[in-house]
Amino acid sequence: MVPDSCSLLAVRAQLIPLLLLLVFSFASRAAKEQDTSSQISRDSSEPQNASLEIDEIVFVIQSQKQSFHVTQARKLRQDILQQAEALTQHLPTVLFIHELGKQEGTWTIIPIIPHLSANYGKKSWIFFCEEQTRIHVPKLLEVISRYDKTKEWFLGRALYDEQSTIIHHYAFAEDPVTFKYPDFAAGWALSIPLVNRLSNQLKIEKPFADFTIDLKHEIALFISQKSNGPQLTSVKEFCTEGVTAPEATNCATTFHTSLPFCGKLVEKGNIFFAVKTCKKFHQERIPIVKKTWEKQAALIEYYSDYADSSIPTHYLGIPNTERGHCGKTFAILERFLSNAVPEVPWLMIVDDDTLISIPRLQRLLSCYSPKEPIFLGERYGYGLGTGGYSYITGGGGIVFSREAVKQLLASGCSCYSNDAPDDMVLGMCFNSLGIPVTHSPLFHQARPVDYPKDYLAHQVPISFHKHWNIDPIEIYQTWLAKEDDPVSHQIIKEPKNEREDL
Repeated sequence: MVPDSCSLLAVRAQLIPLLLLLVFSFASRAAKEQDTSSQISRDSSEPQNASLEIDEIVFVIQSQKQSFHVTQARKLRQDILQQAEALTQHLPTVLFIHELGKQEGTWTIIPIIPHLSANYGKKSWIFFCEEQTRIHVPKLLEVISRYDKTKEWFLGRALYDEQSTIIHHYAFAEDPVTFKYPDFAAGWALSIPLVNRLSNQLKIEKPFADFTIDLKHEIALFISQKSNGPQLTSVKEFCTEGVTAPEATNCATTFHTSLPFCGKLVEKGNIFFAVKTCKKFHQERIPIVKKTWEKQAALIEYYSDYADSSIPTHYLGIPNTERGHCGKTFAILERFLSNAVPEVPWLMIVDDDTLISIPRLQRLLSCYSPKEPIFLGERYGYGLGTGGYSYITGGGGIVFSREAVKQLLASGCSCYSNDAPDDMVLGMCFNSLGIPVTHSPLFHQARPVDYPKDYLAHQVPISFHKHWNIDPIEIYQTWLAKEDDPVSHQIIKEPKNEREDL
C-alpha cells in the first residue's frame, strides 16, 4: 500500500524536530571538542615560562677570590648576560659569591641567605653554579618555569651515598641512598619563598656546625632536615656532561670536565714534594709511594722522626706525634726556603698514604702564578658561622707557591704545639694574612669509594687519601696513572664494612 501525501507530510512533521535536536546535539558536542582541542593546543604550544622572566632569576656564581678564578667567573657572567640579552632587554642579576660578604665563609652559602632574601626577596629564584658550569639560558628558563615559583623548591642534580661514608660522618647509615644532595657542578636552585623562610629562621637560630667538610651534603641537611624544608627535587636537565656530549642535547646545564690548562705545563723540576712519614710506616707506606707516583717526581724528600738512609728519610728535629704534625710541617716549610733544597716555585706537602697524579698537577698549576701567594687544595672550614677560617685539608695534599711560604714565615705565625693540627693552623695563619684558600675539588681527603660515582664521573682527580680496606696500587693505576683522561668509566669497588677517622 502506497501512503498518500498527507501521511508523508505528517511523518516529516514528526521527524523535523528530532532531526533538529540531533543536529544541535552534534554541533554542541563538536563545539565542546573544538574548545577542548584548542585549550590543549594552547597549553602545549604556549610554554609556561611566559609567566617567568629571565630577570626573575638571580644567578650566584660560586666564585673564588683568586685571579684565575675571578677571570673564570667573569667569563661565565658575560656568557649568561649575552644569552639573556638575546632573549629580552631585562637582564638578570649575576653575583660572585666571594664578593657577597667581607667575612670569611661566604662560600658556605648559609651565611649569605639573609643577604639574598633582603636584596632579592621579590625575585623568584636563586640559581647557584660553579665557575665551570655552562648554562643554556633559554633552556634553563624553560625548565625552571615548570615549578611553581610561589612554593618552596630545592632543585638540583641528585647525588647520594651508596654506603655511609666518613666524609659525611656516616650519616644515614641504615639506608644512605634515601638522602639526596645536589651536585654543584650541574647548578642548583632555591625558590625565593624557601630563601625567605630560611632567612627568617636564621635570624632566630644560627645552625652552623663547627666544621664544613662537604658543603653540598651539609646544605641539603640544613634545608631538608634542620629547617624542615623540601627534599631535593632531581631535575634531569641539570647535567654534568660536556657541552658537546650527545647526552647534553636536552640539558639546561653542562660542565667543563677536563683539567684546567692554561697553555704551558709546569715543569716537574719546578715542584718540590715533601712526604710526611714516621718510622712505623716506613715499611708499610713508603714502598707504595715508590711504586706509584714517586716515579713522576723530579724533586722529593721524605720527612720522618727517624733518619733511614735506605729510603732516605730526613729527621728535622721534630719528634713524631700521633696527630697534628704542625711542628713537622713548619720545619718542612723552613727547609723549603733554605739552601738545603733547590729553589723552585712550588711545594706540595702530602701524607705518606696520599696518592697523587703529578702530570695532572702540572696541568692545574699552569693556571696559577707562583708570584702570587697560592694556598691550594681541598677546602674545609672551621667555625665559619662565628668568625672562623677556611683551610686546606692535609690528606688530599697542600700546594704552596714559594711566595705564599715566604709571606707565611715572615709573618711569624707558628704552631702553638708540635701536635697542633697543621692544616688548621696554616688556615688560621693565611686567613690572618688575608691570603685566601684556593679550592680545587680534584684533591680528595678520602678514598674513591667515599664519594658518589656520579660525582667522580665528571672529574679528573689529582689525589686520594687513605689506604685502609683498599689496594692503593690498584687505586692509583685505576684513577691516577693516566695523565688526564676522564674517569667516568671507572668502577668503585666496595670496601669492607669498617670505619676509620680521616
